Amino acid sequence: MLDNSINIFKRAEKVIPGGIYGHVAPAAGLPDSFPHYCDKATGHTFVDVDGKEWMDFMCGFGTILHGYSNQEIEDAANEQREKGAVFNQPSEKMVELAEILVDRINFADWAVFAKNGSDLTTWAIRVARQFTQRPYIVKAKGAYHGVDAWCDPGMGGRIPSDRQDILEFEWNKTDQLQSIFKKHGNKIAGVILTPYHHPAFAKSVMPHPTFWSEVSELCEKAGSLLILDDVRAGGRLHDNGSHCFFNFVPDLAVYSKALGNGYAISACVGKQKQKAASSEVFLTGSCWNDAVAMAASIASLSISKRDQVAEEVLAKGTYFCSKLTDVAKSFDIPLSMTGPTSMPYPFIENDDNLFKIQEFCRLCAGEGLYFHPHHNWFISNSHSYESLDLAIERTSRALEKL
Repeated sequence: MLDNSINIFKRAEKVIPGGIYGHVAPAAGLPDSFPHYCDKATGHTFVDVDGKEWMDFMCGFGTILHGYSNQEIEDAANEQREKGAVFNQPSEKMVELAEILVDRINFADWAVFAKNGSDLTTWAIRVARQFTQRPYIVKAKGAYHGVDAWCDPGMGGRIPSDRQDILEFEWNKTDQLQSIFKKHGNKIAGVILTPYHHPAFAKSVMPHPTFWSEVSELCEKAGSLLILDDVRAGGRLHDNGSHCFFNFVPDLAVYSKALGNGYAISACVGKQKQKAASSEVFLTGSCWNDAVAMAASIASLSISKRDQVAEEVLAKGTYFCSKLTDVAKSFDIPLSMTGPTSMPYPFIENDDNLFKIQEFCRLCAGEGLYFHPHHNWFISNSHSYESLDLAIERTSRALEKL
């Protein structure tokens, strides 16, 4: 029963366009099975407004790396909150956080901060244009880089000129990228890519063995900047950035989601050679100097380094994905978990209309498991092996019904 959830949604429809919008809109998930509103959360579980407890495998769509309401992070945030969050000027926390990122990320010489990943992916392509004095940006088809008109997945309010300087190629098809550089090389400011391909409504695709070396070489030869959008994957593949996991070096990298473990913050880091150009691209927001979010981020990064969290969530993800696919196989269901195991995307073979994966996730919802049918899942370090075993036990009951 979703009585409270539905009643709140009816109120919302009167005062909020769509009631709930964006990637958390009911239609984007399972509106008859997922709650529309949450009440509270701790660790790897949350409770909806109807009092049902869920084992969460979305982790705030990736923002929760260390578990909801992590005490160490909350203590750091509360200590700063007593002093204040947003002032006329930034706090020393900004400098401390920038120093940590520059020390942690092997190519970084500077860092800037905002609130959302989209804020800084858009800013980063402007830095590339300022640095190179060129117009074109290249991205992968189907890749998500934010809500701005140059990259958003919707059509509303967009005009042709919004994307006239955006060029696209198919992920892993470096021959297509080579053709783009051959035709437009002296006009390409930068290439922006995620560490691996994670589109919605489709399998995640890892880079082929020479993908990143080929992309890096093309950018270097043309004098174009390589921009890593590590907003979604940052912290779940390697504690020092996903480029270390795939063994390449970008020119700029953008982080958000897990950076603040639920506190709204994003960061862009870059090399010394782009520092002057970056200072010439205007960047500001009244609440972007939020010291509480920065204190939370400092604590989050400290935990990740101390506890080797990226390795932990990858190991837990491997354990979970292996058991899940084995159980599915025992019921003759061809379920595969694509992408990195710390943030896998589930796919059932010959399910092009996604009916089976939707039904699977719907049955799992009945077992109190929050499995999204259209988006990659996330493992947080608050998932214990015992909780993962319990999730597999519940999944087995759902698969039997499927």
